[in-house]
Amino acid sequence: MSIDRRKTVLFASAAALRLLLFSAFPQLAELLTGRAEISTPVTSFKRLQEGVFLYTHNVSPYDGGVFHQASAAVVPSCNHAPLFLPLFALIPAAFFQLVIAILYILVDLASADAVIRIAHSGAARSSPLFSSPRKDIRWDELAVGAAFLFNPFTIATCLARPTTVFSNCAIVCAVAAAVEQRPVKSMLALASAAYFSLYPALLLPPLILLCHDQSVGTKSSLSNTASKLLPFFLGSLTWLLATSYVLTGFSWEFIHSTYGVHLLLPDLTPNVGLWWYFFIEMFDPFRAFFLGVFWLHLVSYVGGLCFRLRKQPLFVLTTLLGIFAVFQPYPSIADASLYFSLVPLYSHIFPLMRYTFFAIATVLYATLLGPAFYYLWIYAGSGNANFFYAITLVWSLGLSIVVGECLFAVLRDEWEVDRPEMKGKDIRRI
Repeated sequence: MSIDRRKTVLFASAAALRLLLFSAFPQLAELLTGRAEISTPVTSFKRLQEGVFLYTHNVSPYDGGVFHQASAAVVPSCNHAPLFLPLFALIPAAFFQLVIAILYILVDLASADAVIRIAHSGAARSSPLFSSPRKDIRWDELAVGAAFLFNPFTIATCLARPTTVFSNCAIVCAVAAAVEQRPVKSMLALASAAYFSLYPALLLPPLILLCHDQSVGTKSSLSNTASKLLPFFLGSLTWLLATSYVLTGFSWEFIHSTYGVHLLLPDLTPNVGLWWYFFIEMFDPFRAFFLGVFWLHLVSYVGGLCFRLRKQPLFVLTTLLGIFAVFQPYPSIADASLYFSLVPLYSHIFPLMRYTFFAIATVLYATLLGPAFYYLWIYAGSGNANFFYAITLVWSLGLSIVVGECLFAVLRDEWEVDRPEMKGKDIRRI
């Protein structure tokens, strides 16, 4: 078996950088763990530690209303469940944080490997139903992997250790399996992502479309493909929920404490999203109505994008991840880093974008001023919640511009296939 030396060097460099930051700057990891931009009530590493502590002391991790994560995540995420206690009892306490750091580094490398496999497949440029006229413009697959591994958002997420990294890894593994014509593995990975965080379940329709298109040689209809794949997704998700039922002492209370938090938004801890401030100001009689409106708004993108971009389901998946990074109830920069890791797959449409500088400048502006505004509000006391919410609006605006620009460029690319005489010419909306 040949070893790709370039890939080995890339992975070794990324792992060494993360390990250096963990070991040389432990205070940085602790600082990032508590940042509102990275850790949310449903992904925080500190809350995960609280849940693990309660679980190992024979107390339901959901007592107290602090832990909102899937209970089976306690086992793989912290390596501190009863099954692993005898093993980790042999490890000196001074090395425990190092073990956790290595685990998160390995998850990042697994995610990068999946991104590289997606780039290697070429599905973003050419698929059975669509081939871009600019398909020869491409980034090297290792360059796409490096864009993920050395993205400052990805590195900060790894240091902060939220459980988002596990759902993100499952999502990219699901997409990679789909483009490699392994639909069953794709469904299993997506079920794992949906188990960790509720919103990946919305990726099921475009993922089924992607699996169907990649296996178009079988001459199976879309309905047959969906009927074959849905049982694997639902069965895997059911098995994971049953595992949680057993781990929590044969109780279904975890449903309300995990997925109910996503749906009902009881914890209004500030984050980079749009929901928390809106519902702080919301009168209780109108809360249920606007919860339904916000969720309907988020779900409505799935059908529209799948219908309009039927020939490019991989781009639908990418765009939905960008939309989720803006409009889901508890977003963080970890969600944005996942979207940014898939955007380089479409390097062939970069020349068609119109407001690239403005989009990048807006994202950088919000990234730099966000921590400052949060400090003014929480620590200095010279600002209020409006300071931080205003900069989160700018952050959401920047992400929305990036998503909109990519969408415009892909639609323009599709249009030039039907109208080749318009290639290179300016167009404007009427």
